[in-house]
Amino acid sequence: MIKITFMGAGSTVFARNVLGDCMCTEVLRDSEIALYDIDPTRLEESYIILSAINKNINDSRAVIKTYLGVENRKEALRGARFVVNAIQVGLYDPCTIIDFEVPKKYGLRQTIADTMGIGGIMRALRTIPVLEEFARDMEEVCPDTYFLNYTNPMAMLTGYMQRYTKIKTVGLCHSVQVCSEHLLKMLQMEDKLEGRTELIAGINHMGWLLDIRDKDGKDLYPEIKEKARKKNEEEKHNDMVRFEYIKHLGYYCTESSEHNAEYNPFFIKDKYPELIDRFNIPLDEYPRRCVNQIAGWAKEKNEILADGKIMHERSKEYASYIMEAIVTNQPFKIGGNVLNTGLIENLPADACVEVPCMVDGQGIHPTHVGRLPVQLAAMNMTNINAQLITIEAARTKRKDMIYQAAMLDPHTAAELSIDDIVAMCDELIDAHGDYMRWYK
Repeated sequence: MIKITFMGAGSTVFARNVLGDCMCTEVLRDSEIALYDIDPTRLEESYIILSAINKNINDSRAVIKTYLGVENRKEALRGARFVVNAIQVGLYDPCTIIDFEVPKKYGLRQTIADTMGIGGIMRALRTIPVLEEFARDMEEVCPDTYFLNYTNPMAMLTGYMQRYTKIKTVGLCHSVQVCSEHLLKMLQMEDKLEGRTELIAGINHMGWLLDIRDKDGKDLYPEIKEKARKKNEEEKHNDMVRFEYIKHLGYYCTESSEHNAEYNPFFIKDKYPELIDRFNIPLDEYPRRCVNQIAGWAKEKNEILADGKIMHERSKEYASYIMEAIVTNQPFKIGGNVLNTGLIENLPADACVEVPCMVDGQGIHPTHVGRLPVQLAAMNMTNINAQLITIEAARTKRKDMIYQAAMLDPHTAAELSIDDIVAMCDELIDAHGDYMRWYK
């Protein structure tokens, strides 16, 4: 029996999607599913909902078990062939709130704060020490497992696991598989969706749509560039930042405009507040989203628990397809976050990059991409610099490296002085309390 362990199973909606996908996959239907979390209420909710899915679509073929707390973590992991990671250390309350409110005092505004910026740095610093513990347990009780990481900041967490543990790790993000479809629909080019081919490579949340062609092999970028330019000039919409990338850098990227607005020094600027409205940038978007999701989940949970009729259809999330490809040795292509072993030649070897990968019975095989256009590599490097230093700060527990990571974050550095960066980092570390105990 295949064992699948889900770390952070209290992320009920996501656990439902990934594990529901597994129950829709013939070779995974009879799996043992281990749900692990440190929150007993959320763990129990996930167990009830996944048990209902198992009964309704899977004839109760999967065996679902729960494991609560650090003391049971090793047993949750023991013998797992696949481990899915979706933890959020510190949750929305208190940690996400702190990551937004403290920087505001210094004049630093954010949109999402989970991947880059000072919020992404802080999230990595409180998560990597927990992943260190996971890795030690996995190296002992399931050393041959595949660690499928969905937690942000993707490149920092996945990069740490790939460089400093023995666990086979890939980072997964659904922005790759929806990138070109979203772009073509935004530009009313739906007729080009069928049979299109594409190449995406770069880093997580800033992977570049390097090439896109229709079913006859025609380059779609000339039409895309013209339509994107006109759309940004003629109307306000929710993807203006990425369309501005197309105008000035020549290429579209994988993750949303609300994310990318804070990955660079161009759009959220105290000196030019009019840019927020001009590019329709939703400041404080993630806290709003969290509040709505929490309220929405409470309503959905009550409806699910009331009738137990929850169903599921297989989604586009990569996890179940990766497991299926490894178990059956039937190849499947993904966009994966992997260590840059010469895959993108003008990015550092230590970087975690996002490239096409083929998955089969022998594992996950990244594709050699070559050199990115120089301007795209340069944009990636502004993020990689802070990512690599953050990983080292978390590994070494050196506070001076936390300051350095923040100093080299493009948005933070564009807005604050070094003295303010240091003071802000110290205040964030203190405000996070025990979640940042390693750096006191």
